[in-house]
Amino acid sequence: MKPPQFSYHDPRSTADAVGLLATLDNAKLLAGGQSLMPMLNMRFVLPDHVIDLNRVDGLSYIRENDGALEIGAMTRQRDIEFSDLVRRRCPLMHEAIVQVGHRQTRNRGTLGGSLCHLDPAAELVSVAAALDARLTVTGKNGERSIDFSAFPVGYMTPALEPDELLIGAAFPCWPERHGHAFVEFSRRHGDFAIVAVAALIEEDGGGKVTRAAVTLGGMGPAPVRTSELERALIGEKIGEKRLHELCEPLRQLEAIGDIHAPASYRQQLATVLSRRALLKAHERIAARAGS
Repeated sequence: MKPPQFSYHDPRSTADAVGLLATLDNAKLLAGGQSLMPMLNMRFVLPDHVIDLNRVDGLSYIRENDGALEIGAMTRQRDIEFSDLVRRRCPLMHEAIVQVGHRQTRNRGTLGGSLCHLDPAAELVSVAAALDARLTVTGKNGERSIDFSAFPVGYMTPALEPDELLIGAAFPCWPERHGHAFVEFSRRHGDFAIVAVAALIEEDGGGKVTRAAVTLGGMGPAPVRTSELERALIGEKIGEKRLHELCEPLRQLEAIGDIHAPASYRQQLATVLSRRALLKAHERIAARAGS
């Protein structure tokens, strides 16, 4: 199929892009196009205007600032994948990004496009939830910051006003000696995950967990932070038997059922993959301590 007719706009600054959003009705933003173009071709979206962000200045960068990794909205996923700074300061993101689609997908896909598309099974969406990312958006009333926990307001619906666009995100970095793991299950390589788990832990000198973050993607309309499991992990020593007990309640979480998997299968995956991710995160701490 071919996309519907629309007017194409090619702004060179965020101010120009915001001006177009504020004056044009039924406009869509084009970032990497990995989601928008198929949706246009299949007539899932019918915009009157498409605003191309690919030549807007200042939206592609990766830097560290005040203990957080800051990434511009138009930064290509491939650049994130090969960033030494990302690999060193945010290894969870690096482990997740290599599981995004295929190389061709990551060549064009952007951080901002993935976060704003808000597919609940998307890897970067789960990473943003796990790391308590802070998003910066701009519109006709200026810039504002949004905690990622407040960003999804519905299924694939971000908390953006019609005249706003995402310009960047800050991901707070965990201490260097933390444990991390991103584990997902999909039917084929490159498919969206049926369930994905992002796990982060810190341990004291005795091997007891002092901090934990566990996020489930693919379970519902937005990533799920397993706050009860996170609290239960505090003070525990990670071991396979104990993780069986701690992760078992995840089987009771609400989950969607669709053509890819029934809810009961997603609940099973949430339980098993969380256990694997936490064990992997713990083993990385142990390996670092022994090196």
